[in-house]
Amino acid sequence: MFNGLRRWRENRRLAALAVPPEQWEAAVAGWPVAARYQGEERTALREMALRFLLRKGFASGAGFHITDEMRLKIATMAAVPVLKLGLNWYDGWYTVVLYEGAFIPNHQQPDEFGLVHEQGEVLSGEAWEQGPVILSWEDVCAAGTEEGYNVVLHEMAHKLDMRDGGVNGAPPLGDLDAVRWHAVFTEAWEDLAARERNGEPLPIDGYALEDPGEFFAVATEVFFEVPERIHAAWPALYQQLSAFYRQDPLAMARRLA
Repeated sequence: MFNGLRRWRENRRLAALAVPPEQWEAAVAGWPVAARYQGEERTALREMALRFLLRKGFASGAGFHITDEMRLKIATMAAVPVLKLGLNWYDGWYTVVLYEGAFIPNHQQPDEFGLVHEQGEVLSGEAWEQGPVILSWEDVCAAGTEEGYNVVLHEMAHKLDMRDGGVNGAPPLGDLDAVRWHAVFTEAWEDLAARERNGEPLPIDGYALEDPGEFFAVATEVFFEVPERIHAAWPALYQQLSAFYRQDPLAMARRLA
């Protein structure tokens, strides 16, 4: 009953949202991934992006001016991973903070002596558990290359991962076999580590080796941006990601071509 009432209210707000299709099309025109979604799927992607905007607020980082086109592009990128899962997978958080460029989060962390230190790492994106997603607009605009980089997909993957016991590379898997998931991801992890040790070209960014959560997030970026790289390197991993997201971006790319 609650979900039905929520959708009824949201439908009324959606109808009043003055975003013509042409404005959305212009906002996503520079992102090649969006071009794969045609027909009914494209309509569904646009609607989910608009619903994302109804559910999530955008806040400026350091006074950065945020335009409607920026919101539409980020919302569309965020909608892609959950297009078949449902927008409710992003429940529990409400804000996207957008900086113009890379930012330094104001984290305070006590050391072993109880002294508090400011953390000064420069970031392009960050996702807080039950908190905001923080993004650099410059890095958002860096998506769509052969490297498979996409900071929005990366941070949204973390949000999905956080729905099941923290950032550990295993989001809620539903009917998927958790043992198989772990085995496939472990095999791909070990192969990536071996390639890095041997100085070989890497299918995905070596940052994935930071921890299992980062591996899942980086793999998600490349799965949607350059799916042929995941499929060529680790077909079993591609199958697991395709089954989880209920999408086959490689087949979609081939149909478009």
